[in-house]
Amino acid sequence: MAASPGPAGGAAAGAVHGSGPFGLAFDSGLEIKTRSVEQTLLPLVSQITTLINHKDNTKKSDKTLQAIQRVGQAVNLAVGRFVKVGEAIANENWDLKEEINIACIEAKQAGETIAALTDMSSLNRPESDGQITIFTDKTGVIKAARLLLSSVTKVLLLADRVVIKQIIRSRNKVLATMERLEKVNNFQEFVQIFSQFGNEMVEFAHLTGDRQNDLKDEKKKAKMAAARAVLEKCTMMLLTASKTCLRHPNCESAHKNKEGVFDRMKVALDKVIEIVTECKPNGETDISSISIFTGIKEFKMNIETLRENLYFQSKETLSAMLDALLERTEDFTDSAYTSHEHRERILELSAQARMELQQLISVWIEAQRKKTKSIDEELELAILKISHSLNELKKELHSTAVQLAADLVKYHADHVVLKALKLTGVEGNLEGLAEYACKLSEQKERLVETCRLLRHVSGTEPLEITCIHAEETFQVTGQQIISAAETLTLHPSSKIAKENLDVFCEAWESQISDMLTLLREINDVFEGRRGEKYGYLSLPKPMKNNANLKSLKPDKPDSEEQAKIAKLGLKLGLLTSDANCEIEKWEDQENEVVRYGRNMSSMAYSLYLFTRGEGPIKTSQDLIHQLEVFAEEGLKLASSVQAFSKQLKDDDKLMLLLEINKLVPLCHQLKAVTKTPSQNQVFLKVDKSITKTRCIMATLVQLLSLCYKLLKKTQMENNRWVSVTNKDSVDGKT
Repeated sequence: MAASPGPAGGAAAGAVHGSGPFGLAFDSGLEIKTRSVEQTLLPLVSQITTLINHKDNTKKSDKTLQAIQRVGQAVNLAVGRFVKVGEAIANENWDLKEEINIACIEAKQAGETIAALTDMSSLNRPESDGQITIFTDKTGVIKAARLLLSSVTKVLLLADRVVIKQIIRSRNKVLATMERLEKVNNFQEFVQIFSQFGNEMVEFAHLTGDRQNDLKDEKKKAKMAAARAVLEKCTMMLLTASKTCLRHPNCESAHKNKEGVFDRMKVALDKVIEIVTECKPNGETDISSISIFTGIKEFKMNIETLRENLYFQSKETLSAMLDALLERTEDFTDSAYTSHEHRERILELSAQARMELQQLISVWIEAQRKKTKSIDEELELAILKISHSLNELKKELHSTAVQLAADLVKYHADHVVLKALKLTGVEGNLEGLAEYACKLSEQKERLVETCRLLRHVSGTEPLEITCIHAEETFQVTGQQIISAAETLTLHPSSKIAKENLDVFCEAWESQISDMLTLLREINDVFEGRRGEKYGYLSLPKPMKNNANLKSLKPDKPDSEEQAKIAKLGLKLGLLTSDANCEIEKWEDQENEVVRYGRNMSSMAYSLYLFTRGEGPIKTSQDLIHQLEVFAEEGLKLASSVQAFSKQLKDDDKLMLLLEINKLVPLCHQLKAVTKTPSQNQVFLKVDKSITKTRCIMATLVQLLSLCYKLLKKTQMENNRWVSVTNKDSVDGKT
């Protein structure tokens, strides 16, 4: 496929020439066109609402009248563009043509009405005394604005149905071509059909990429990204697996290998349709078990309601919830890979949670019988105790899963088993194949189980889906590697069989690498650095213009340059850790200084990942954007710190201003570096940028530390002043 759908998703970078079902080029996109016009219309309608709410007795200057007229004309022009898009859609979709055309006519009428009512060009002439305007017919303009919003919404909803139909049609074309590929026996015919299949997959990638970007539900977005990732990787697997089958038609393992790819692609295609149509085949429901972290969150919410209402929950419900929650911890305690220390601690904390629930229930029953202050205090204490135990259990489960995964990924980073399988295949060593296939199966089972444990502690639904995707990938790819290795062992001189095994091994290695990123994201959510509460500023969507395709290709420095960038990045990574340590000291995590500092640390961390060839930043264009936002965030931080300095004494204020005076020039220098043309010297630009970012992060660490100390000092002085004042007032009374 043309684009790689990462965790955050993304539309395909390039444009596909030709027209879609409604006569619009794919690189413009139906949703892009309709939504861009919608975004133009809504602020203008908002301006009209402001005009409607004007005071009748206010004097209308020429400037005001001209502004009113410009708004009306702008709305009418935007409506005109919107209607053209709507009519283009209608002409290519006969089943919806009548509905779309009616909505377009309504929008056009509303636009013309607004333009007429805001036409102030002849208002001051004597002969225009009878002219109807926004000042004389407020009801008319209100109706027109409502009609406009209603008709725009109708067109957008109908356009959404068109997009869904287009994705379904594209999927059906892909499936039909896949059926032909499954049955083909002639190599020349296969090449011809696969070429068509490739074009259809590119079209499907564009359509689903645009849809993924427009999804608001993060869970659906993650599911779409996972399905598209499967299709992308399987397209290459399908090519080599099919070629191997054609070259060795009587080889059972080759056919098994190919069938596995086809089956996985069909499942992924069905998942995409489930997401865009929001329905399951044959009325199925999502029966996947809830994660432990989600269960803990829900249980804590339920016990906290007792503070407000003693009768809102039943004792049986809470007991059943805790039993179900602790039953899922058996995934950890029953695992052969969990250490004895972790197992004992999990069992101990589970028993403690059960005991504290019983204590809570007895206090709760007493509180229902008699309402006193002492009982309220006991209930509060019981709630806090069980909450604390569950938090400790969360920490232990997180530590267990992450440690297991980190050790496993580190142990298999050199891919010894894969290398051995390739070697036994080339040598035609069947005994060696059996030995290393067994070792890979053991590795696969351990990775699959680790992914299940990680899912329990992932913390967010999108990360849960990523864990499920990783689990499925290891499960399927592990078996496919063994069948591909068997084919090569039976045909050791076959180049295509060797190439096929290489492709499946690369997919495995890629998933191991993705596990590292997944671990970091799970850690970040657990520690509050990222996730639902504190998300770092995201990268822009890839552009959809052929002129930008070259700039979107990743820039690959040579090994020496890469080593230098990695060294710079390592120091940057250490500075982000220092900054996070300083941030964690603050009690008020919503403080502006903390918020900007956290954003800068998160962005610096993604820059550090870039130096390792990982994370969300893939190209020099992405890097420049992130650096610009990072510099802006630094200037905002400087402004907040300056505001804080006004509360300080002269000496302390001077210390803080000296640090600010270091930060501001560095941020401006970084912005200047990003705007400097690279002239094919991308490495030098990256080198300067990372170096400058390191200087900013070093200053940030100093600034956060100093601000924290001065804040504590100010609070202590204020408290001392309050206590002295109170003492004086008491002495005065005496």
